[in-house]
Amino acid sequence: MRRALRLAERGRGRVNPNPMVGAVVVRGGRVVGEGWHRAWGEPHAEAMALTRAGSLARGATMYVTLEPCAHTGRTPPCVDALLAAGVRRCVVALRDPHRIVDGRGLRRLRAAGVRVEVGMLADEVRGQLAGYLLTHTLGRPRVTLKLAVSLDGRIAPAGGFARNGAGRWLTGPLARRAGHRLRAHADAVVVGAGTARADDPRLTARLVGAARQPLRVVCDTRLRLPRTLRLLRRGRGTVVACGGRKAPMARQRALERLGVTVWRLPATARGVSPRRLLRRLARAGCHDVLLEGGATLATSWIRAGVVDRIALFTAPRVLGPGGLAWPGPLEGAGAHAWAGRVVDQRREGGDLYTLIEAEK
Repeated sequence: MRRALRLAERGRGRVNPNPMVGAVVVRGGRVVGEGWHRAWGEPHAEAMALTRAGSLARGATMYVTLEPCAHTGRTPPCVDALLAAGVRRCVVALRDPHRIVDGRGLRRLRAAGVRVEVGMLADEVRGQLAGYLLTHTLGRPRVTLKLAVSLDGRIAPAGGFARNGAGRWLTGPLARRAGHRLRAHADAVVVGAGTARADDPRLTARLVGAARQPLRVVCDTRLRLPRTLRLLRRGRGTVVACGGRKAPMARQRALERLGVTVWRLPATARGVSPRRLLRRLARAGCHDVLLEGGATLATSWIRAGVVDRIALFTAPRVLGPGGLAWPGPLEGAGAHAWAGRVVDQRREGGDLYTLIEAEK
């Protein structure tokens, strides 16, 4: 199963809206076939592993990270392939919560006399598929808030530190590379209009190898961003989420002529509704969202209760009044608006990286 987990990871960023899946066929204590879901529309992990195993799959055991499907989509049902190959035992890490799977594959295998076991390395697979699982249980992707802060908990002002000669970046090159790795693993990167206007970011994963670039999303309630921004000039692959009736149609049409997609969504007093934007991203096949916006957007999403993880880069600097305090006011969000547990911590050059998961 550990080998299946490693194989599944090869599909990250390539298979959405499908999940990453890995499969290994074992006979007589020897691996005779293995596979992973390479890309959406291509054969699933189980089919690939069975093809490689050939006749050796008869009487063998398959280890697979997620429940085999029993429906016909862009590819035939994996359960049919297992039964035709004569697999005797199927060890599954997790049941698939997708409404068109959700136990059907397990029931069909058992009804056909295949010995089925569920739960091996389940926690590890839940971590790997966290975004997919949230999408098919809560109807929204997993959200990771990325922040770079100083020792006194302040973030860089809009536009960085170029004006005072301290340089644009708060953190060093290795930390920035790690930030680009987070982008490469995300399906969408979200920023607010203030960050887009001040920093003119590209929001692409440039410092690491990326299977594909994430969807770039800007929250701009009234569509006031200047069309000269790099995000908008790139057009295709960029979404601007605006606030329903608050944005003029003329501005929407101007953005669309650049190739930008505009989503009109309900807005709150603080801007575009985070929950409605996440539902729209889920419908677009996004399982993991990286939130890179400034203090205003971070505060809004924490208040909405949709931040699942915080990826915190801490620089060994004290900014004092030269930096911005975050988050903003959280009144009404409860005494403990956000609490979590540290799941990873390491040095990235001269900076400290800490990953915190929200308490369930």
